[in-house]
This record gives sequence, structure tokens and C-alpha cells, in this order.
Amino acid sequence: MGVMRNIVAIYRKELQSYFASPLAYIIAGAFWFLAGLFFVVILQTGIQQVSAFDLQGQQPVDLPSLIQQNFLQVMSSLALVILPILSMGLYAEERKRGTLELLATSPITNWAVAVGKLLGVLTFFITLVLPLLVYEAIAFDAANPPAPPWVLLVGHGGLILLAAAVLSLGLFMSSLTESSILAAILTFALVLLLWIIDLIGQNLGGPVGAAFNHLSLLKHYTNLSQGIVDTSSLVLFASYIFLGLYLTAQSIDILRFQRS
Repeated sequence: MGVMRNIVAIYRKELQSYFASPLAYIIAGAFWFLAGLFFVVILQTGIQQVSAFDLQGQQPVDLPSLIQQNFLQVMSSLALVILPILSMGLYAEERKRGTLELLATSPITNWAVAVGKLLGVLTFFITLVLPLLVYEAIAFDAANPPAPPWVLLVGHGGLILLAAAVLSLGLFMSSLTESSILAAILTFALVLLLWIIDLIGQNLGGPVGAAFNHLSLLKHYTNLSQGIVDTSSLVLFASYIFLGLYLTAQSIDILRFQRS
């Protein structure tokens, strides 16, 4: 129970810091503006394509699924830019202010601090995603036949899992430096590598190439964005989340040892 109280305390502190930060509101405004703009463009493009197919007498297209897949792919690219910015100061600012040493030597476990910080920033990202679900649901409800709600939920659940994995890795990068900008750059570079690692795997081939393909964030996110619930995809995202938290805790443990 003590650990849970510590996690909740860190979680509330981090979440309040985001809603009190002008940068967070700038990020939210930019995210919602770009998301709405891309959705309108993708929706109009999809309607035009379906109209062209109808005129040519071609096979009908599942417009809602097509729009959602294209929109979620764009949102994942946008998230890869925003998420490193959200995670860059989680520990870097603590180092810069000199409060990380106090945190490292406090009775609160490193795992509790890391989990609380991750849940705080992830909750803030979820508040950015929820409005997208509202106008997508309104648009897809007008389709004939209406899009199944579970497809919408699975796709956005994949976006949240992707965010949790990226933020967890960003948490680790932030624990290594007192420069928030450097932490954001390192996080973006690492995530970009994991995003396109399947291309490396395709060139290598064999068992090594297959392993690289399995590590790709893009491959597993694409499955979920299409409404495909694959156990291997869920396990991979959970593994990245755990890895980021574990490395962060070890990083702070090293700092604790240096200060003892």
C-alpha cells in the first residue's frame, strides 16, 4: 500500500505540472489543430476516392476502415515528434534543478517514481487523444453501414500503447542528462530506429532479419491500427514499457550509489 501511495503522489505531481505548463497547452493546441486538419483532408480524400470507384463501377471500399488506418498512421508520425518533447523533462529538469539527488536518496523506490512519472505523462497524452475519438465516432456513425466501435477503440488503443512505449524509453533518456533538448533528440533518434528497424531486417534476411522485423514499432502498431489484436504486438509494447522503466530505475540506482 505504501508503494501505491508513493506512485499516486508522484503521478498527481507530474500530471499537475503538465496542466500548469504553458508548453503543454501549446503542444495540445498544435496537436489538436494538426489532427483535425489531417482528419478533414483524409476524410475528403477518402470520399472522393469512393465516389470515383462508384462512377467506374468498381468494388465498394470500406471507407471508415480506410480513413481510420490512414489517419492513425498520420497520428503516429505526429506522436513521434510530440512524445519526445513531453518526456524530455521528466528527469532532466530534476537533474538541472539539483532535486534528482534528493529524489534518488529518498525512501521512495526508483520504480515507484518512474511508474508515477510515466503514468502522469501518459494520462496527459490520453487527454490529447480523447477528442479525436469524439469527432471520428461522429463521422463514422454517419457511414452506411456504421463502422464497428471496437475497430475504433483497438486502433486508438494501439496509439496509446505506442505512446506508453515511447514515453517509457524517453523516461530513460531523460534520466541520463540534465539537458531536456538532448533528451528529446536521443529519444527521437532511438524511437526512429525502432520505427524503421524492419527495413534493416528485410535487407539482412534470415533469423537475424526476422528478429529485427519483430522489434519494429511500426509493424506492430500497424496491426493494431487495422483493428487486429495480435498477442505478439501486445507483448512487444509491454516489453518496451518494462524495459524503459527498468533502465530508468537502474540509472537512478547508479546515481544513488554515487551519492552514497
